[in-house]
Amino acid sequence: MHNANLALLYSQERIAAEVSRLAEEINRDYAGRELLVVGILKGSFLFIADLVRQLTVPVTIDFMRLASYGTETQSSGIVELRKDIELPVQGKDLLIVEDIVDSGLTLDTLHSKLMQKKPGSLKICTLIEKTGQREGSIKPDYVGLSMESGFIVGYGLDFNEQYRQLPDIHLLG
Repeated sequence: MHNANLALLYSQERIAAEVSRLAEEINRDYAGRELLVVGILKGSFLFIADLVRQLTVPVTIDFMRLASYGTETQSSGIVELRKDIELPVQGKDLLIVEDIVDSGLTLDTLHSKLMQKKPGSLKICTLIEKTGQREGSIKPDYVGLSMESGFIVGYGLDFNEQYRQLPDIHLLG
């Protein structure tokens, strides 16, 4: 793996501070309630692990996996469900945990699929929100970091399945 084309964007310390802030907000908003946290694979696995370990509300965890097709760095907007949620959803407080919200088209699809299951509430938490090419109508309720544009890797985010293990987030240039 060649790292010459990576520029540090967010350090692991900055990421940890944002994760802690998000956990505090979620703990406050869901105090006295039980939360079903749904991680979106594969990119959210590090984020969800760090986030749920700081939650003080009762939590159950499940995962979904979606794939969108297109060029290597741009989505086509066609979203396929690869792994559905397995736990019962009806009447539950659901929190979707995403690594990144880019165009928002995957989030729109995900939101509508989960709303059909009649949750008690549905909110979205993302570590990173890209604001430059937003097409979707659903906005995240909890946002860690916001950026205009650029292709990023590390902390679960990949390019062709590489770089997920990096502890920091880098711009791929």
